[in-house]
Amino acid sequence: MRTDWLVVGAGFTGAVLAERIANQLGQNVLVVERRDHIAGNAFDHYDEHGVLVHKYGPHIFHTNSEKVWRYLSRFTEWRPYYHRVRAWIEGQLVPVPFNLTALRTLFPRRSAERIEDALVESFGHGARVPILRLKESNCPELVELAQYVYRYVYEGYTTKQWGLRPEELSPSVTGRVPVAVSVDDRYFTDTYQAMPLRGYTAMFRRMLAHPKIKIMLQTDYRDIAREVQWERMIYTGPIDEFFSYEDGHLPYRSLSFEMRHFGDSPHQPVAQVNYPSEYAFTRISEFKHMTGQNGSGTTVAIEYPERHEPGRNEPYYPIPRDEYRELYNGYLAKSRKLGGKVLFAGRLGEYKYLNMDQAVGAALSLFEKEIVR
Repeated sequence: MRTDWLVVGAGFTGAVLAERIANQLGQNVLVVERRDHIAGNAFDHYDEHGVLVHKYGPHIFHTNSEKVWRYLSRFTEWRPYYHRVRAWIEGQLVPVPFNLTALRTLFPRRSAERIEDALVESFGHGARVPILRLKESNCPELVELAQYVYRYVYEGYTTKQWGLRPEELSPSVTGRVPVAVSVDDRYFTDTYQAMPLRGYTAMFRRMLAHPKIKIMLQTDYRDIAREVQWERMIYTGPIDEFFSYEDGHLPYRSLSFEMRHFGDSPHQPVAQVNYPSEYAFTRISEFKHMTGQNGSGTTVAIEYPERHEPGRNEPYYPIPRDEYRELYNGYLAKSRKLGGKVLFAGRLGEYKYLNMDQAVGAALSLFEKEIVR
């Protein structure tokens, strides 16, 4: 078999690049996927109860990029959806990110009023303030709030999620945890927030439905290396695996999911409830809130973080520590010696966590800068 491009991986990065190459350049693309489905970790399907579920945990689309929004809108209609999250803190369900409603619920009235006044005076209504910034404040009320949010919202969840103490991670992780100076309980504030009307997998099918794109599932590209002649490769798998772990393994965190079905719907008040301190799991997600699906019965995913073990579970999250970034940089240097014949892209290829819109945007940029030139 001969093809112009070999694309390894059928997630967002691989699918976007395959579509662009086939549609814009008219070149042949072979997409090779190790799993038995397209759509990567965004894969969704109907379970045995007829509920549309996300196999690899909740995927909520949101973006501020009009370019990304317009691109994906070629392949799907959208269902408007604003994601809302609650956290179980001191026996109460409160909004996350932590906002004025959570403050008023969990703090004594007078303390809450003092802290709210300090937040408004320092940052103004509507601001989203990282807790690191609050911790560095000279205002005692703001420091008190930062310490509370760190302890009850962030610390336990982070330790479970990463298997590391917060201080063992890059400071940028803590820097992303906000406090909202408002009663807006939306988890995201992006311009575009929606779910693919018929699901992610249906969107991917349309993206890859081009006569110049061929897909091989349940296939490791190394198993067909002698049978396929290709001009260039886009590799979206783990970069350390490509180089046979010559310099060592890049570590990831993984997840496992317990899917449970309930006869009554809904099971919980919002799509996602976090459990920062109690239990071994981190969150429970109820899919019908996200998809808008009607009918009796509901399915939830109970999410357990765990160590990644190649061959046993999926690599989800690159671990944000400087030493691992240095290891990645070594592999990046090796990739540059390939003379552009192999392009490494995506979350695993770049050892960088990417939201879905970021993955799409990065793929479009790679196409424009490295492929069309």
